[in-house]
Amino acid sequence: MATLERRAAVAELLKERGELLVVAGLGSPAYDLHAAGDSDANFYLWGAMGSAALIGLGLAQAQPARKVLALTGDGEQLMGLGGLATIAVAKPKNLVVAVIDNGHFGETGMQASHTGRGLDLAAVAAAMGFAETRTVSDLAGVASLRAALHAAAAGPRLYVVKVAARNPPRSLPPRDAVHLKNRFRARLGLPVS
Repeated sequence: MATLERRAAVAELLKERGELLVVAGLGSPAYDLHAAGDSDANFYLWGAMGSAALIGLGLAQAQPARKVLALTGDGEQLMGLGGLATIAVAKPKNLVVAVIDNGHFGETGMQASHTGRGLDLAAVAAAMGFAETRTVSDLAGVASLRAALHAAAAGPRLYVVKVAARNPPRSLPPRDAVHLKNRFRARLGLPVS
């Protein structure tokens, strides 16, 4: 059973993030990202369950000189398994998908998820053709992933961070979609409307 606290893991992953662009999935990943520090380089999804990795792909393709992290949970990524196949085929070298895996569907009552019943998302991504996959369950492992976020890669990477099945208090990022879009576009040097 994993004992790593999700907030500590995400904070460790994002230490010294530099210019890293982060797309956070609906629910706990967005709360975790916000708790680690709000930034105009954060894009929080408020109604696109299952889409963080694919939005990360689009961003990675549109911004090939930038490193992109899609921060998601096991429940959300299970909804988007087909998206992993698309990412593997597209082969973006600047995209990392980090799955914060508590083995439960945290947003709907903490029912055991497929990963909680033994499904290995890192093995699934490896079978699909991701350039690198890893599973970690302690802060030292997360620190090694942090270093890898900024390293050159041959293709997309997927990292699973096993965390305790607990829901810490919510840290709510802004919910105004127009505000989030505009500040993110401004960060990228694009026009805002």
